Amino acid sequence: MPYTNNPNLPRVRMQAVELVRQGKSVREAARHFGFSHNAVLNWLKRAPVYGPYGQLVIPTRSSRPEHHPKELSSEIVSRILALRDERSQCAEIIHYRLKKEGIAVSISSVKRVFRRLGISKYSRWKKWHQYPERPMPEKPGFLVEIDTVHEGIPSDRLSAYALIDVNSRWAYAEPVLRVSGYATIKFLKQAKERSPFPFRTIQTDHGSEFSKWFTKMAECQGVSHRHSRVRTPTDNGHIERFIRTLQDECLHRISRNFEIWRKEIPEFLHYYNTERPHMALNFQTPIEIIKWSEAID
Repeated sequence: MPYTNNPNLPRVRMQAVELVRQGKSVREAARHFGFSHNAVLNWLKRAPVYGPYGQLVIPTRSSRPEHHPKELSSEIVSRILALRDERSQCAEIIHYRLKKEGIAVSISSVKRVFRRLGISKYSRWKKWHQYPERPMPEKPGFLVEIDTVHEGIPSDRLSAYALIDVNSRWAYAEPVLRVSGYATIKFLKQAKERSPFPFRTIQTDHGSEFSKWFTKMAECQGVSHRHSRVRTPTDNGHIERFIRTLQDECLHRISRNFEIWRKEIPEFLHYYNTERPHMALNFQTPIEIIKWSEAID
């Protein structure tokens, strides 16, 4: 990357060079533009190029080093490429084969060689998601986060869906016997029916229950769906914190039984939305925030 992102600096360099070529001394040009005379001398040695608007400029050079002190030797790179050419195997297998040959190299270095030479492969089954700009939660319903909570070992597990509005902190949850795309759509429909405000955008992680099919079905209900960014847990911070509150104040205080969950969770949600003071809301309740938002509209 360049050492400066100033878009005007290439043009200023060319102006200093032209000033010297017109008869000014290097020191006079340097004082005029506020640079050292050595900088102007270096600019005089460089060949100008045409800029984006057709004028001659002296471009900014990259400050990236040409070599790394711990870069792989040419022999190791050649061996990596030779193993790759044999059967087009993945980086993990090639790393294992290099290790058996006594060549000490990390798997990330093997992948970096592939990526640098443009021979890395991606699975055609990989799900690529676009990340539209995160909407500002200025009003209730502008940004709603959804996630799942699981309790118990896989063979004896109870699950539930959880939802929270980022603006008002209004929350909703529902236990389910099995998490799936169909169950997620059903939960979203129930949440919309019980919500005192319409949903505009919902945000989820990349779980299988929030697949492309779920995105299409949500859009059919008039709700936009976006995924949280990969390796960015703060994107879904509000719903993660609500799930912890749901566990600490409700689920961990009752028996892990589906029928008990169906009875206790709605009672906790009523307390959470109408009675429980929230420090993030200046000790107000979500319902009070919703009523205040309706009053100023």
